[in-house]
Amino acid sequence: MSQPVVHIQNLNLKYKHKVVLRDLNWTINRGDNWVLNGISGSGKTSLAKIITGTQSAVGNIDINFDTTSKLSARVMYVESWYQFKNLEGVANFYYQQRYTSLQVKETLTVEAELKLFGKENSLDFAQAEIIINALGFAGQKTSQLIELSSGEHKKLQLVKALWLKPQLLIIDQPYTGLDVNSRKSLNDLLDGIAKAGVNLILICNDTELPESINRFALLENGQIVEVSSAGRLQLDTDYSLGEIPEFLRKSPDYSSESIIRMVNINISYGEKQVLKNINWEVNKGERWLLQGHNGSGKSTLLSLVNGDHPQAYANELYLFGNRRGSGESIWDIKQRIGLISPEFHWYFDTSSTVWQSVASGLYDNFGLQLELPYTKAKQVDDLVAYFGLTDIKNETMGTLPLGKQRLVLLARTIIKNPELLILDEPCQGLDQQQTQYFNCLVDELCSNGMTLVYVGHYESALPTTLEKRILLDKGNVKVIEEINITEEAYSSSN
Repeated sequence: MSQPVVHIQNLNLKYKHKVVLRDLNWTINRGDNWVLNGISGSGKTSLAKIITGTQSAVGNIDINFDTTSKLSARVMYVESWYQFKNLEGVANFYYQQRYTSLQVKETLTVEAELKLFGKENSLDFAQAEIIINALGFAGQKTSQLIELSSGEHKKLQLVKALWLKPQLLIIDQPYTGLDVNSRKSLNDLLDGIAKAGVNLILICNDTELPESINRFALLENGQIVEVSSAGRLQLDTDYSLGEIPEFLRKSPDYSSESIIRMVNINISYGEKQVLKNINWEVNKGERWLLQGHNGSGKSTLLSLVNGDHPQAYANELYLFGNRRGSGESIWDIKQRIGLISPEFHWYFDTSSTVWQSVASGLYDNFGLQLELPYTKAKQVDDLVAYFGLTDIKNETMGTLPLGKQRLVLLARTIIKNPELLILDEPCQGLDQQQTQYFNCLVDELCSNGMTLVYVGHYESALPTTLEKRILLDKGNVKVIEEINITEEAYSSSN
């Protein structure tokens, strides 16, 4: 009988005074392909890093590679969060830099990054090309790393992992940021490498999984609990919202009937045209769903609205009734907008406490050093309590699991009751309970008249308040229509 690939005995991990893993035992045999789920903060990512050898813990872990296999004798971990570096080896970027320095060669291109990875691991680039094409990633080969969206960064890491074919591959949130077609293609690719002998561990709460997945487990109370099927992995989503803070029960103080108006908007980077003749109008109180394949132009479109893209001045763009460039500052625009996006999260200062981070949304900065007046401080306290964050309000963001960080940023986004709420895949990193909780909150907020632009791929993870949809395809507006999110037709069209 062959040895198991991974054999874990009595694994223990504490963070400060919290027990994360408690006498955990887990055996992964050859041919076992697992999905692991659990609430945010349960220790899934820590366990993955311990297996990979990048985080220490108390206990025994034996990893046994097959010395007769042609597969790489490695454990590879694809993180849910990827931090890239510039050409000088520095990772200290700022949020708007993605749009303000695209003509400057500050980071490697996708193709250069992959060729470097291939050289380091003695891989044939022709094999990478097959994976790139299967994931619909060929159009980004000449893009710099700083230009990529969160979904495109995920694809880059997946290409590396699928190309390398390690004997054990652990992927944290494999479908994060991927559109419907890319998720299907990824499942086919994962089935292919599993057939070749790669053992898989997918950390996720998705139900549309590769056919090769044959083992299922929850991480509960610091231990592995095996279950019989993917359906058993679904967490209890019975949420009862508390009373929404009083300052968020009133309608935003609108300055104009028109919130966004775009007239023949075109955005190009050299020869590459990202947006083509976009015409779109959003009026106050409307709730829009923005969709499109990865790389369709969604992030660029939102960067124009949020005041981050310099090419806004070369186009006919009206925000809150004023033409862009007519004298308003970027801070005049941002004061009217609440924004959350994966890219914004990348660049957020995680040295601030939870309370400071939420409060910073009042002034659109990345931290808060000044003292707030009593009424503003009470708003922060009320919102922190509403999101269930009171017990961790003095902890720094960097010490929290990703899901908790995202909840803090969501609270920050709505603290000023903005005229326009932009939620770009806001539930990335949240478990099912947190996702339902937040979308119920969005529904309640918008019932009082808040204007919403929401980016999301999953029909099951959308607020019910959405009423209109704009669909982008290769930089063009493909569809503008009225929607009912209980319908299934549009969920499969992007």
